Amino acid sequence: MEEINIDNLFDRRSTFPDSEAMKRFQMLVGLDEVKSRLIKALAILVNPEGVHAWAKKFHSKNLELLNFVERRPPLVILAGDVGTGKTEIAGTIGDAVARQENISVTLFPLSLSTRGSGRVGEMTQLLSTAFENIVTEAKKLKKKNTKAHGAIILLVDEADAIVQSRENSQMHHEDRAGVNAFIRGVDQLAEQGLPAAVILCTNRLSSVDPAVRRRAAEIFEFSRPNVEQRSHVLTKPLSEIDFTGDQIKQLVAKTDGFTYSDLTQRLLPTIVLDAYPDSPIAFERSLEIVKSIKPTPTFEENK
Repeated sequence: MEEINIDNLFDRRSTFPDSEAMKRFQMLVGLDEVKSRLIKALAILVNPEGVHAWAKKFHSKNLELLNFVERRPPLVILAGDVGTGKTEIAGTIGDAVARQENISVTLFPLSLSTRGSGRVGEMTQLLSTAFENIVTEAKKLKKKNTKAHGAIILLVDEADAIVQSRENSQMHHEDRAGVNAFIRGVDQLAEQGLPAAVILCTNRLSSVDPAVRRRAAEIFEFSRPNVEQRSHVLTKPLSEIDFTGDQIKQLVAKTDGFTYSDLTQRLLPTIVLDAYPDSPIAFERSLEIVKSIKPTPTFEENK
């Protein structure tokens, strides 16, 4: 097998804190509860010293309770339909963790090329090499009995393409071996107590191997925004152009079934571009636009 080029294993890496990532993360409105829980989960996984400092501050000692927290595998799964915000959160959450823990966090997005071309042993070696690289980088950041210099987050988007269930009778042997390699990689991070965590994003939680799901410290399931969440997304930008509360409520009612992406990447930009450059944005025209936009189709799993 040809020598593996490390740079081909990962898409563009990002280092946090980063002001642009912070803006993108803050724009994910209506997801405050999920964001808060995810920040805490990742912060403890990548920097356990933080929770020890908390225990000493509020309870004057280390707690046995913390052992249960620290023993959780460094894996989080974000699952849900397309356009529900999970990938955007995964790509920017590192900034929030970096700011809360006052450390540098580097995001390593795993490239789908790690699936390989199907040659025997290829995907297994690619995944093993990817985790070896994460381990090497994380070891540089770890300090004994004190706070780490920084942390690593490995992002695996479209995770079901890599960790699909081995219970599938039609699954190729090479795919099964790849899942095993992934599990070994997560276990290695946990066993060595490294300042690193893995985020899996998937549209099909049921297709992810049960052993991978069992290892997840947290599983967050994302759904399309409800009326309150859609209102949260639309109210501020539409209020800026002097739409009344009743007008905004009418527009929100017409967005039933819209994803977050439908609202932020399709509806709002279309309203602006329709009026630009010759006229101001008008409510009646905006109402026509929202009626003309069809929600992104729901993701259907193959039976």
